[in-house]
Amino acid sequence: MTALLEVRDLVKTYGEGEAETRVLKGLDLALEEGEFAALLGPSGSGKSTLLTILGTLMKPTSGQHHMLGEDLTAASDRDLTEFRNRHIGFVFQFHHLLPDFTALENVMFPTAVRQGRETGAARERARELLVRVGLEDRMEFLATELSGGQKQRVAIARALMNQPELVLADEPTGNLDRESASQVMELLGEINQNEQTTFLISTHDEKIAASCRRQINVSDGKVS
Repeated sequence: MTALLEVRDLVKTYGEGEAETRVLKGLDLALEEGEFAALLGPSGSGKSTLLTILGTLMKPTSGQHHMLGEDLTAASDRDLTEFRNRHIGFVFQFHHLLPDFTALENVMFPTAVRQGRETGAARERARELLVRVGLEDRMEFLATELSGGQKQRVAIARALMNQPELVLADEPTGNLDRESASQVMELLGEINQNEQTTFLISTHDEKIAASCRRQINVSDGKVS
């Protein structure tokens, strides 16, 4: 396998002086292309901060962050936004769909933002993705008309819209019942196998973690 991303000696500090809190404490981590990995750790361990930095939504206080051969610690905010839109997809515990838009429109949204408009090609890809996640009969339903499991499937299709190399999933099954959670994880696994998309999935669920091929434990701001 080839390294997709690597962070070295990653430090993230919040606050200053007596209020300073160091959340990441020299963390090292590498992800290979095509990995299907779980990110584990107790609350306050630094998991969410790490995901936020890996997703280029926040810069570390110090350390190195490389992905696809690019030094992201040295990149401007504008360059990070463009890099994120092209190469990284996100799936959250709460799907964050646009309630007044259809499933199809929600899936197209990342490409519409990137290109500044909707296109026929984007609409066709969004339709293909919704078929792949089993929602061919729900494309024109508003987000508010979908079940929790269906909303999360739309969120997964949206994360894949720009064909990212990396998908970061933060508790993607945390708001679902056991059956829906199992279906979502099975879907993510199929996408990983078929397209070699790399997944890093943050979870507190041991069964979800066990379904991943690698378990990464974060404890006290480091990978343990």
